[in-house]
Amino acid sequence: MLSIHNLIKIYAGPVNALQGVTLNIGEGLFGLLGPNGAGKSTLMNAVAGLLEPTSGSITLDGADIVKDPRIVRRQLGYLPQDFGFFPDLTGIAMLELMLKLKGVDGPGGRRKIAQALLERVNLAHAAKRKVSGYSGGMRQRLGLAQAIAGDPRLVIVDEPTAGLDPEERHRFYRLLAELAKNRIILLSTHIVEDVATLCPRMAVINAGRVVIDTTPRGARVAIDGHMFEGFIADAELDEFARANSVTSAILSEGSTNRVRVHCVDAARAPAGFELSLATLEDAYLVAIRSARDAELSSLASAGSVQTGAAIQTRAAA
Repeated sequence: MLSIHNLIKIYAGPVNALQGVTLNIGEGLFGLLGPNGAGKSTLMNAVAGLLEPTSGSITLDGADIVKDPRIVRRQLGYLPQDFGFFPDLTGIAMLELMLKLKGVDGPGGRRKIAQALLERVNLAHAAKRKVSGYSGGMRQRLGLAQAIAGDPRLVIVDEPTAGLDPEERHRFYRLLAELAKNRIILLSTHIVEDVATLCPRMAVINAGRVVIDTTPRGARVAIDGHMFEGFIADAELDEFARANSVTSAILSEGSTNRVRVHCVDAARAPAGFELSLATLEDAYLVAIRSARDAELSSLASAGSVQTGAAIQTRAAA
């Protein structure tokens, strides 16, 4: 079990990158969704023992990662979004080098381990091919091979399917699902399909706060019966969006938009819009919008209080 409790990280500025994050993550795939700048990278770096939080705790199977980051580093596999490869090395040579850098060895030597890992990620056929000739999906599988070297308890993968074509993405999905048995895999992404396909549990993070901690099905059910779809002319879209909670607007035929709207009161759905089954993307966008609206409301309230205090101060003077 990976347990994160009331995690706070404040950078100079100050910038509140994490604002009391609490999550309990068991074995299997756990999806962490959020827009760019939401705090996902800060959270992953803290979990990986690469960043000391301002306060809060992180434990892996009861061991305190914050007090002793070496605990997690011995049990961690990490696949970053941008993995640096030497293009002139063959796949097996590149993997052997990464095993050496990670300090992974065994009775049969690193070559034997590398061969076994390449077979596990379906790259044995390309072991002697230069990495420069690998497709994007093959490079990701090679990166995943080094991440699982040494049989880590915890694996962190950051935006693993970004830039992959649909066929490579689904091949990677199957591989990740297979590798999730008996280990914790934390999948950080902004691609909703990744989480919908792979993860039995998920969280949405925005502005350093967890705004959803549930299952993909639970997230959909929470807004089911409140999503409506209809068509709006492009020239009318801005005005319509000001009056309604639009989650998505897809341009169709150059002048019309297929628009999805979240209605808290389903009886007040826009005229001509029909009830539609909620998707995980809807749930994600509704959660992000609600969190941002709440933050703006809080800032506005704080500004009103400060303004009122200033007026009272000037009156007293």
